[in-house]
Amino acid sequence: MTPVDADLSGRTCLVTGASAGIGRATAHELARLGARVVLAVRNRQKGEKVLRAIARATGNTELEIATVDFARAQSIRAFARDLATRHPKIHVLVNNAGIWSNCRQLGPDGIELVWATNVLGYFLTTELLLSQLRAAGRARVVSVASRYAGGLDLTDVQFERRPWAGKSAYAQSKQANRMWTWALSRRLEGTGVTANALHPGFVSTEIFKKGGGVLAFTLAVVAKLRARRPAEGADTVVWLAASPEADGQSGLFWVDRHEHPCRFRDEVTEEELWRMCQRMSGQTPSG
Repeated sequence: MTPVDADLSGRTCLVTGASAGIGRATAHELARLGARVVLAVRNRQKGEKVLRAIARATGNTELEIATVDFARAQSIRAFARDLATRHPKIHVLVNNAGIWSNCRQLGPDGIELVWATNVLGYFLTTELLLSQLRAAGRARVVSVASRYAGGLDLTDVQFERRPWAGKSAYAQSKQANRMWTWALSRRLEGTGVTANALHPGFVSTEIFKKGGGVLAFTLAVVAKLRARRPAEGADTVVWLAASPEADGQSGLFWVDRHEHPCRFRDEVTEEELWRMCQRMSGQTPSG
């Protein structure tokens, strides 16, 4: 793909999960385009190392680190409050932070960890930053989803009755990412803020390597054969975040800069998912 050509000078971009993989590559490219980039990470030491590397490579010094645990609502709320004091306007929000787990675990809020991070993390972060996104005039919410999606069961999102499988929990979360994006896009109509989801392609990143065991070995083999580099996986993310061609596009699913139909289009279920995310994240209903 041809690198995105845009001038993001004076714009503030927030990238979650920016210390590695697609998030790091996205932050790098947005910095190259002149944006002020906030790298939201769990590990500050690792994040600062990445920040220094991006600054050296791009010459952009308008970079900063924010630490947050996207599986913990209190951490997201504190992060959003702090961000509001420093950045009254946010022009781009890239929802990218996510996990894969080979065993069922509960997060710090007592919610299954994959759902808490991959779904509620996207939902609550975006909800709490909507005022800054609207204040930017024309802003973009870009959410990393996947073609590897399906199996969403709103009666058992935490796998309390179903047998656990890491691939099933991940696929469910990626279906939810898409459906939540469609509900978000409806709520943003007329505000100047757009919301889109995308498939980055198979990228060999830490999210899978941390799974361990047979999964890690299998993915390592696949990675050598056909996995994309993180910069390739980030291409459509950056295009949606920065390209003039993507201006005004909203409520769509993208693969390699092209719109693709999404089989998960069901407004009734999307609204049910939205209400569930509100309840589980402790958000006051906003429509």
